[in-house]
Amino acid sequence: MNLSQSWQRSSKDMTAMPPLRQRGAAKKPMWIIVLLSLVCVSLMGAYVYPPRRYSTCYFFASSVCTPFKDWLPAVARERTDEEIISSVVIRDLLSMPMPVSKNPKIAFMFLTPGSLPFEKLWEKFLQGHDGRYSIYIHASREKPAHSSSLFVGREIHSEKVVWGRISMVDAEKRLLANALEDVDNQFFVLLSDSCVPLHTFDYIYNYLMGTNTSFIDCFLDPGPHGSGRYSPEMFPEIEHRDFRKGAQGGGGAPGKRSVAVEAVEACTGSAVEQPWFAITRRHALLILADNLYYNKFKLYCKPAVGRNCIADEHYLPTLFNMVDPGGIANWSVTHVDWSEGKWHPRSYRAADVTYELLKNITSVNEYLHVTSDDKKVVTRTPCMWNGTKRPCYLFARKFYPETQNNLLKLFSSYTSA
Repeated sequence: MNLSQSWQRSSKDMTAMPPLRQRGAAKKPMWIIVLLSLVCVSLMGAYVYPPRRYSTCYFFASSVCTPFKDWLPAVARERTDEEIISSVVIRDLLSMPMPVSKNPKIAFMFLTPGSLPFEKLWEKFLQGHDGRYSIYIHASREKPAHSSSLFVGREIHSEKVVWGRISMVDAEKRLLANALEDVDNQFFVLLSDSCVPLHTFDYIYNYLMGTNTSFIDCFLDPGPHGSGRYSPEMFPEIEHRDFRKGAQGGGGAPGKRSVAVEAVEACTGSAVEQPWFAITRRHALLILADNLYYNKFKLYCKPAVGRNCIADEHYLPTLFNMVDPGGIANWSVTHVDWSEGKWHPRSYRAADVTYELLKNITSVNEYLHVTSDDKKVVTRTPCMWNGTKRPCYLFARKFYPETQNNLLKLFSSYTSA
């Protein structure tokens, strides 16, 4: 076969072969590109224009939202005029020297609807200590009838107080304002009509005057009766993580269960209680100076279905957690028994008042906090006074008027060291 024939045959074979197929261009997943673009734009928007409130975040589950908020970089926002004013005033109040009194006194401030049933007991407690105490009475319903001359003429101008409302805080501030007029008043103790002293006057005087710490109950409760009462309307001045609860707990003597904590496992954490505080003069001034945080609670912390916020239970714990957390002891020196797990603490009848009960309460040197969520986490913390573990409580409530005779008989024995 010559060369020309071979070329022709080869050409015929080539023309008989099917044409080569052209591979089409791969389809690009446009929806993925669009989705990623939207996510990037959203993240950039969140960074450049951060939300001023948490309500947007409430659309998602907290388990999803919280990590997202933590991942975003912190962006400094412009503070309002009110925030700047509050910051300056509080900063200077906490740093300025307080006037030194030559005759420091304790201001006993009674918040009561009317008469004080334990005036005779308080008279015995105060006897022989003239010039070392002051008495102020806020009677919200009726003018008190007195059984002791020590309480005559001690009433201040009073207004109606509604349970759970900001009017309770207003009454506290009214008492503080009147007590602060006396420059010798250095410690301010809020008491109710059902409160009784647990120690001698000298013991209580030295306990309070010997420290610069204020005794305000304060703890983080993640449950529905703690952080669950926070309103997003409080943001940005008050963040959800700063919201605190107070005035709930008890304690027990080492090695045994006390009456104060009997059945504490059943405590629901849902109780409502006024924070019976004992505070320094500096902190009393700070409370009166605060308008920023007070107004947030006045507007957005109210008893209501769904978020039953109690202003007097949360205002002071939240305030001091934000502005001076190291200046408070996180427990109250007024003992209240919440072991029954009800909306109100246990009330003592005459038959309940025994030497054993009172000595048991005065020996408590740990305080309890119980969360209101399903876990019911119980936290037990020692009461530290100037670095030393000491008994927690100086006063106790709630005692019925019928208990006064038993308390008078037992006073000298249960208040002795």
